[in-house]
Amino acid sequence: MKFSEIISQFGDISTNNSLTTNPDQDIEITGVAAIDEATTGTISYVEGGKFTSLIGQTGASALILPEDQTLHTQAQERGIAWISTREPKLLFAKVLTLFYQPYRPNPEIHPTAVIHPTAKIGSDVYIGPHAVVQERVEIGNQAVIHPNVVIYPDVKIGDRTTLHANCTIHERSQIGANCVVHSGAVIGAEGFGFVPTRTGWFKMEQSGYTVLEDGVEIGCNTAVDRPAVGETRIGRDTKIDNLVQIGHGSQIGMGCAIAGQAGMAGGVKVGNRVILAGQVGIANQVKIGDGAIASAQTGIHSDIAPKEIVSGTPAMPHKIYLKVSAITSRLPDMYQAFKRWQRQ
Repeated sequence: MKFSEIISQFGDISTNNSLTTNPDQDIEITGVAAIDEATTGTISYVEGGKFTSLIGQTGASALILPEDQTLHTQAQERGIAWISTREPKLLFAKVLTLFYQPYRPNPEIHPTAVIHPTAKIGSDVYIGPHAVVQERVEIGNQAVIHPNVVIYPDVKIGDRTTLHANCTIHERSQIGANCVVHSGAVIGAEGFGFVPTRTGWFKMEQSGYTVLEDGVEIGCNTAVDRPAVGETRIGRDTKIDNLVQIGHGSQIGMGCAIAGQAGMAGGVKVGNRVILAGQVGIANQVKIGDGAIASAQTGIHSDIAPKEIVSGTPAMPHKIYLKVSAITSRLPDMYQAFKRWQRQ
């Protein structure tokens, strides 16, 4: 694919390019690569910061750059074609789709799939080998159900949703359109509900629902539990990484991002556009406001205000956390000074 073809397809988000002054630089692009691994024929990107120094070392034939004349000149001096944009990573993600599309099987129902006669299957659906579709399940048009998926009774799955191999969808779960559930994930399993008694634990049945709104993605081996009553809900366009635990009755807003090994207890309420980094833990019934951010390994035991950035355990404002961390690194010296003071 010629470099000019890439420019023409994404002119809406690009602002300038090297062909305006060097039309002979219309090279052939054969693939995409990370800037430190790029070779001749590939296109990569620089978002800024520490990676700008790699422009002088990369083997890429073309680069997606920020709107920075210094970087444009640096690329030009090395004979690297370039295109500039306000959002280099976004443009790179779009260019990547020109060279790679994920595997999508042709519509068919494999003869080994077990489908209950009361299930309703839409048009152009793929159901792979040994998948199980139980009573009263509804599957929308162009959905993809990969091998060994198990769908319990009364589940609804929207149009163009993909369920990857070996995931499990428990009873009465509702999954919207254009969702992706990756391998090993479990949607709508029983929440952790037990009532203590004098003779042991009494199991509280989990009769509620689990709802994934349109555009939700769930990573491998993530669990989204259903509650005793009511519903667990994941808002539209929220993306959840691998190995995440969403407790029963939790409510997560739209456009959130939750990284791997994060976990929340039951009844947590997360606002819209919240970011939870890896291994964040959230206690029961906590509320997190719109636009808040929790850095990696933050332990959240009380409510977080909208747009607040928190770190540490227990969670504190990030600026205070940085000061605490600086003091922590000085504790050995402070202790020795204290011991000297005691001796005096």
